[in-house]
Amino acid sequence: MKKYCKVIFLIFFIVSVSSIIDQASAHSMFNSAEQAIGEYRVQIATLPEFPQIGETSQLLFRVTDRDLKEVDRFTMGFRVFFNEQLIDSYGPKSHQDGHFETDFVFVESGNHIVKVELYDMPDSDGVLRYTFNISTQSPFGYLFIFAITIGAIMLASVIGYIYLPKFFRTRTKA
Repeated sequence: MKKYCKVIFLIFFIVSVSSIIDQASAHSMFNSAEQAIGEYRVQIATLPEFPQIGETSQLLFRVTDRDLKEVDRFTMGFRVFFNEQLIDSYGPKSHQDGHFETDFVFVESGNHIVKVELYDMPDSDGVLRYTFNISTQSPFGYLFIFAITIGAIMLASVIGYIYLPKFFRTRTKA
């Protein structure tokens, strides 16, 4: 009877994990966001994921349709705000291949607002406006990553400590 319970649990676990893996997305950076308006979706991310103050970071933009296929060409401009003050703006410029990246230096630590505007998109009425929050590195950024990593390692250790000896004992008896 115990053997059947283990087999059922194992099958349930495999089915659960496979459904999670099936829904995995390549858009997994921590400091990233996406927003859809009309027929278009804009994704933004920073590289590194936690931008350092005073160091050059990259702002990464991707423009896709509703089916996540990159558009061939788009005209985009954006503005960066900090504490409701405009700190930088990039006028409308045409880009190819559905993505655009630019260097940017964050001067202040905290939450920045990036307002993106798409111009002259087919099947849209006028300018499409998107708003994103980008956080810069705070002293707690590495602490957050460290805490998540330690928690995952501890969970795996506890599960391994409890279940692996039982699993190997039953394997050697059979």
